[in-house]
This record gives sequence, C-alpha cells and structure tokens, in this order.
Amino acid sequence: MSANSELLELLGPELQLLLPELDEKSRRLTLGAVARAAGDGGIGAVARVTGASWQTVADGAAELASGQVAPPGRVRRAGAGRKKLAETDPGLVPALLALVEDSTRGDPESPLMWTTKSAKHLADELTGQGHRCSPQTAWRLLREQGFSLQANAKVIEGKQAHPDRDAQFRYIAAQAKEHLAAGQPVISVDAKKREQVGEHGNAGQEWRPEGDPVAVRDHDFPDEELGKVTPYGIYDVAANAGFVNVGTDHNTAAFAVESVRCWWDTLGKDAYPGARRLLVTADAGGSNGYRAGAWKTGLADLARQTGLEITVCHFPPGTSKWNKIEHRLFSQISRNWRARPLTSHEVIIKTIAATTTTTGLTVTAALDERACPTGIRVPAAQIRALQDTGALTRHPFHGDWNYTIRPAPAPAAPPAPAAPAPAPASLLTDALCDPALTGMSRQDFAALAAALEIPFAAAREQRLHLDRGGPRRGWRKGPAAPLKLSLPAYLLAAIFRYRLGMTCQHIAGVFDVDHSTISVATRHIADLLNRDGTVITPGPDQLRTAGDLRRHAAAAGITIPGPPAADSTSQPRDTP
Repeated sequence: MSANSELLELLGPELQLLLPELDEKSRRLTLGAVARAAGDGGIGAVARVTGASWQTVADGAAELASGQVAPPGRVRRAGAGRKKLAETDPGLVPALLALVEDSTRGDPESPLMWTTKSAKHLADELTGQGHRCSPQTAWRLLREQGFSLQANAKVIEGKQAHPDRDAQFRYIAAQAKEHLAAGQPVISVDAKKREQVGEHGNAGQEWRPEGDPVAVRDHDFPDEELGKVTPYGIYDVAANAGFVNVGTDHNTAAFAVESVRCWWDTLGKDAYPGARRLLVTADAGGSNGYRAGAWKTGLADLARQTGLEITVCHFPPGTSKWNKIEHRLFSQISRNWRARPLTSHEVIIKTIAATTTTTGLTVTAALDERACPTGIRVPAAQIRALQDTGALTRHPFHGDWNYTIRPAPAPAAPPAPAAPAPAPASLLTDALCDPALTGMSRQDFAALAAALEIPFAAAREQRLHLDRGGPRRGWRKGPAAPLKLSLPAYLLAAIFRYRLGMTCQHIAGVFDVDHSTISVATRHIADLLNRDGTVITPGPDQLRTAGDLRRHAAAAGITIPGPPAADSTSQPRDTP
C-alpha cells in the first residue's frame, strides 16, 4: 500500500507555508503527523514533498507513536547531544582551578605566573596537559566555578596611613556639620590632573556610526601652541554646585587662591549674602597643601578683601580620594568628556559647564589665562607674622592641618632702619662654633666639617637617587641642588641637638629654616659620625630653647648676631 498521494497534494503547498514559521520541535512533529496520516511510505513521500530530511520526518513520527514527546520548554528530549567536557574528563575542572589558583597565590612555579590568565592561555595550557579544551569552554567553566574578570582594588593604604587619620575625618565632618547648620558655605577644593589641549585621544567610549571613530593623533606629544590646562575645582557642598577655573599656566598656590576668589565673586557671594565664615576642605599636598606658605598668605589676603573668616581643614596625607570634589565633581566631568578630544579651550569650558547629574549637579566654568610663575617663596617670618597678629590661628587638634584665617588688617611694615638686619650665614656660623658651645676647638671643628664634606654630599646624592628611582633626568649635568645651609651649619645643628639637648624646632629658629630641615640633616650627620666611630655625647650644659642658647653664649662672652628668638614653643613652621 502506497502513501496517500491525494492527501499529500492537498497538504504539500500548505506545509511549505507553515513549516518556516515553526520551531524545530513543532516542525518535526508536524512532519511526523502528516507522514503517519499518509500511511505506508508516508515518511519518504513527505520528505520528498517538503524537502525535509527523511530522518527528521521519521523522528517526528516515532515520537508521536511512542508518546515520548519532548516536554514543554524543550526542543528535544533530555539526554540527547554530546556530553560536556567536564563530564567526560573529570580532571579538567581541577586542572583549570589549579592553574588559576596557583597564579593567584603567586606560586613562582605556576606556568601562568608571569603572563596573563586569558581564556586562550588557560585553554592552551590545559591542552598541553592532556585536557582538550577550547577558550570558550575555559571561560564557561570559570564562570560556573564563581570566577569573574576583576580589576585591581585600590584599598591598601600603605605606610602613609597617619595614626590620626580617622580622628581628622571626624574633625572635618564636625566642622562641616557646624558650618552647614549655621548657613555658612562649605567648599571642597582641588586641582584636577592637567589635560592636553588638541586632537588627543581621551579615555572612554561614545556612540558613533560603526567603523567611523573620531580620528586623533597617534602620539600624545603636547601641542606647542595650545599646551595644557589645569582645571581647578571648587565644589559647594550645600548647593551641590561646582565651579571650575581652567588655568593655562602652572598650578601654583596663587592660582589655587585665585580660583577660590573667582568662585566667591562669581557664585559664592550671591548664594550666601549673609556669610561671615567659609570652610575649605583640601588635600594635604599640592598647591593648596598644608605646608604651602603661599597658600596661607594668599588666603589671608582673600580674607581681608572679602571680610570672611576662612577655616581650612586638610585631609591627612594619602587620603585625597575622600575629598568630596573627587567623586561629586571631577568624576562627573571625566564621564562627560569621555572619548571626546579636547581640541580647544572653548570645547573644555563648554564640556565642563554642560556636566550634570540626576541629583541636580550644576557646574560653572571659566578660563583663566593669567600667568602663574613658579618658584615664589614665602619667608617663614611672614607666616609667623600672621600668627603673631592673630590673623592665622591654629586649632588645638592638629594645628598643621586645621587653622583659621581671620580678616585682620595687614600688619604695617616696620620702618627699614628699625628692622633688624639678618646676620650673614658666615658670621652666624663663626659665632656659634665657639668651643664654649661645641666642646671642641675651632681647628678641630673645621677639620671635622671638612672630613664630612664628601661623605655628606655622597650620601645626599644617594638618597636623592633612591627617592626619584634613578638618576636625574634632563640635560642638566653637575652637582645636585644647593643646600639650604652650609655643612658647618648642619654640623652645628647636630651638636646643639645631641650635645646641648636643644629641640629641632628651636634650632630651626636660630638658623631661620624649617624644623624638618634640621631634623633630617642632624640625623644624617649623626649617622656619618657614627660610621667613623665618633659619637656626640651630651655636654655638661643642657639647653632647650634659643633663648637658653643666647643666655649661655652671653655668659661665655659670645655674641650671636641677629634678632633674639622667642622662648615659647611655636606651632609647626610652614615651608614656602
């Protein structure tokens, strides 16, 4: 008995229209049902009419006859298809985990310790060990074992973590809360990294027609005409508003203060018409660092001009990422100009000003083309004058990080004839190397200083080499930067510290340098002397302050040139 040809003639055209709209399971069962209805020889006849595979038609008819149709949600019955490699090769997953974990632990014998753990490298190594595996299989197995691609997490703070770090965080938070509750402005300030102006590539991706990326230079050499810019930001915490002063010159303390001034003149005074105080949170270093004397004197001028009492709280060293401006303003600016070449100053200003967030951030940007020369030093005496007049008041907790600058009138400059002339360094050193202070004759002192000259210079050059990670760069050759004091002066400082018992703070007052300079130099002098078997032992007279030194010298008939130093213990000195 042959297949029902009339049925096939009727259903054939309809099947041609229906089958393309069905999935694999429905198509297989439909073909099988028609073949069963066509009778003997129906499987081959249906295959010829529809062009389907004889096996497909036979499988569909067999499923309908047995009643073992694939359950809902499945195209085929369970158990079909090739077994997974992890099932046929039980050692595959352990071998893969061994490769990944060895390189994670840092096992130097691991084959992939010194290369990338890409899926291809893992698959190649597994194949070499006798486990047939493709990169796709290695990737899938790692996913199944709970692995994922991970970037580095910057959470190890290292040796810079200050013991008072958390206490300073709490202090800043308390200051900000008090200012905000009183309706006084609180701003977070910092300088963003310098950006190259021109057709340079910018990190990130942006939507573009496929195969049509923005063309940029293949090298990031600075444009001689456009140069670089430094965006200095001020973030108003209460208003959720940013101000960015885009400078075309150097990032100096004067530029930082001028940026704060521009913010106040542009936005601050209108947003806070009744403000009497201003809280500034800043990083520990850079142009607005706590050691920058020019930053403090610039803020003092700003306080006098605006009438504001300016309180500054610095974040501890190594914690700049906690400054609100970093994640409230700068990160949003970076996202806004991702994959966009900063081809001109206008593009930079407009891109920054267009930065917004769903929380309501608004940004104002301005171009600052004024010159900001570097190398301007502020004498330590100028900082002391601010403290003496009450314009600069250091807080009881970490006065180096937390201080208030009041709008006190500028101290009048003393008449030139009445001002004590600073003593030449040679006269001061000559007076201080008296045997009554050093415990040795002038000839022995001079010989000791001469013997230390070469070892001291060599040790200093070695320290500089290690600090910068290699030799000095650039075309300049010759000796390193000049010392702040002469070697005999450093030797005297070491004798005063270890023989007379004076503190570095008061020795620094005698030589008019920063106390850290004395602390570091005297330690190095003592180390060099100890190598030669020379130890500075405490003398019979123990002095503490610069006043004690002058009184002791006067009793021995020694006149120390220069104005007398105060006996009171001062706060930490500022470097220019």
